[in-house]
Amino acid sequence: MTTTRRAAITGWPVAQSRSPLIHGYWLRKHGIDGDYGRVPVAPEDAETFYRDLAAAGLTGCNVTVPHKEIAASLCDWLDPAATAMGAANTLWLDGGRLCGANTDGLGFLGNLDEGAPGWDADPGPAVVLGAGGAARAIVWALLSRGFTPVHVVNRTEDKARAIADHFGTDVVPHGWDKLGTVLGQARVLVNTTSLGMTGKPELDIDLSGLPATALVTDAVYVPLETGLLRAARARGNRTVDGLGMLLHQAVNGFERWFGVRPTVDEDLRALILADLDRSA
Repeated sequence: MTTTRRAAITGWPVAQSRSPLIHGYWLRKHGIDGDYGRVPVAPEDAETFYRDLAAAGLTGCNVTVPHKEIAASLCDWLDPAATAMGAANTLWLDGGRLCGANTDGLGFLGNLDEGAPGWDADPGPAVVLGAGGAARAIVWALLSRGFTPVHVVNRTEDKARAIADHFGTDVVPHGWDKLGTVLGQARVLVNTTSLGMTGKPELDIDLSGLPATALVTDAVYVPLETGLLRAARARGNRTVDGLGMLLHQAVNGFERWFGVRPTVDEDLRALILADLDRSA
């Protein structure tokens, strides 16, 4: 008798997560006896829940806000990315040990590798807008590919400074008023803020100083082409939308839980795009 392997997206809330669509697609494609669902975990229950995943009947899980930090703190083993960020978004059980990884940065890299092959052939300065959890993962990813310095620009400079303090001298913090002075040498420009997302104000920045050779990408994927990407494309910059980051960050977790390394293909992308259209 086979036992169905179960994984889930966990956090508070999780109702809008598209992770079940992604993993469900791969389970069907590979004919795997598995299940991937949603498990809401209230903040007051988080420590107890993650300490004993097996009690919930789970092989492993994804972790979303606001539990990534507490999940990492409870792990018996963390991969280098989760260790560097102090946050885990992917958990699994190994011989009773709780193991954790952070695949957000890998998702960012996988998206750019697919959407702009060779983007990292000549690394140099990069500019990251925002200083939240996504920014931290993307700073880690850029540093891993040799991009320095990484300029973190945020409306609250203290938050940018906290990221710089965490990663060291290759990361330079700035307030929003300094954006114009750091764009001129950027090889990569990344927006990690919610500005430009459907229902949020537009990200209103002047790209005139940005080199024409710079790659521009956005962690926002609703809408698929944000105002930033549209403006960058109009002036001739290469652009990559944010949807691929969501898809690629899921690959490693699926492999851990279900034993098959899946691929991000056009059918999966089309499935998520159709869901985005229905939700619009």
